[in-house]
Amino acid sequence: MVNVAFDPNFERAVRKIRDSALKERVKKQIQKIVMSPEIGKPMRYTRKDTREVRIRPFRLSYTYLKSDNKIVFLDLYHKDEQ
Repeated sequence: MVNVAFDPNFERAVRKIRDSALKERVKKQIQKIVMSPEIGKPMRYTRKDTREVRIRPFRLSYTYLKSDNKIVFLDLYHKDEQ
């Protein structure tokens, strides 16, 4: 089983979401990532070693530490504010 951790930025962003349908989509994506950690798009350059999943219009950024068998959810941000 994969260990899961949440960055404070991620927790703050999820708390701010008012739309219950969007919160449900975020929960479903988190469950998919926990089941298969390598489904996200691998990032390049300065964001190397992180992955990203699209939850329109947001992006969920996370990192998968294969050696520790751990997923850390980093941030949930709007694509235009990247």
